[in-house]
Amino acid sequence: MKTSNILVLVIVLLYINASTEWPTHTVCKEENLEIYYKSCDPQQDFAFSIDHCSDITTHTFNVRAAIILRHSIKKLYVKVDLIVNGKTIFTYSETLCEPGLSKLIFCGKKKGEHLYYEGPVTLGIKEIPQGDYTISAKLTNEDHATVACADFTVKNYLDYNYYR
Repeated sequence: MKTSNILVLVIVLLYINASTEWPTHTVCKEENLEIYYKSCDPQQDFAFSIDHCSDITTHTFNVRAAIILRHSIKKLYVKVDLIVNGKTIFTYSETLCEPGLSKLIFCGKKKGEHLYYEGPVTLGIKEIPQGDYTISAKLTNEDHATVACADFTVKNYLDYNYYR
C-alpha cells in the first residue's frame, strides 16, 4: 500500500513539473450557462466553486474558494478586465485591504496561511452579460506580488425574461 502511495506521489510531482500551465476547471455547466476558470499565476492554482449554477441568476449565490497564501496581505488590490474577442472592453480596480480599511475577512493574513471562504457573494449587477467572453481577475499585494490570478471563461445564453 505504501509503495503505491509513493508511486502516485512521484507521478503527480512529475506531472506538475512537466506542466506549463494549470488545468481549466469547470465552475458550472448547464444548458445555457457555462463558466470555467484557469489560474493565470504560473506558480499556484486555487480552488473555486459555486453551489448551484442556476443561483447566479438570483444575483446572490454561495461560493467556496481556497488558496494557500504565497504572500502576506497588508494591502490587497483587485483588477478585473472584461475581454471580448481578445480586446479589453472594461477594466475595474479597487483597493480591498489597507490599514484602516478592510473589506474582506482575510485582510492581514500572513504568507503560508490557508485562506478559505465559504459564503454568499452578490454580483451587484442585474444580469450576467450574454455571449462568450473572458473575465480576468488579479489580486496583488502591497509589493505588487500576485496573491491570486484567474481567467474566467463565460458562455451565457440565458433568457433573463424566464427568470423574472
